[in-house]
Amino acid sequence: MIYGMEHLPTTEAAVTALRAIADTYGREIEVTHDIGADRTSRRSAAGVGVVADPDGSLPHEAYVEFGGLPRVSVRLYPEDDALIDVEGVECPDIDRDDVPAFLRSVFGDAAWVKARRFPPGYFLMVPLPGDRVHKEYMPMISLSPWLSSRVR
Repeated sequence: MIYGMEHLPTTEAAVTALRAIADTYGREIEVTHDIGADRTSRRSAAGVGVVADPDGSLPHEAYVEFGGLPRVSVRLYPEDDALIDVEGVECPDIDRDDVPAFLRSVFGDAAWVKARRFPPGYFLMVPLPGDRVHKEYMPMISLSPWLSSRVR
């Protein structure tokens, strides 16, 4: 399986997959869990001491940081999506099931930076399963040495 078409039904399943990816690529990993409506970032209106959603479920969010270069962090939301930060470039609304493939592309050197001449700009391009590519605009001043080394 090149990209790993996992189905990650829970935040914990996604964290387990990210730990396996860290192990595969020899990366350190640090995970922080936020459990309960009063602790997750998208439930700030829940009120003090309210831990369950109206349907009785307990939302679970995780923040994952990987060691090494490129600097990568992942925030897994209870709504089955994620925010991935690669060297300061935020990639929002990544489907939770696409997170492992996204990270394999980044850590496996399949991701690149596309340069546009006019108007000037750069885009982080990350291949995903099914011949899809996630494209994220980034300002010129945010080109880290790692990103600069991948400009095409």
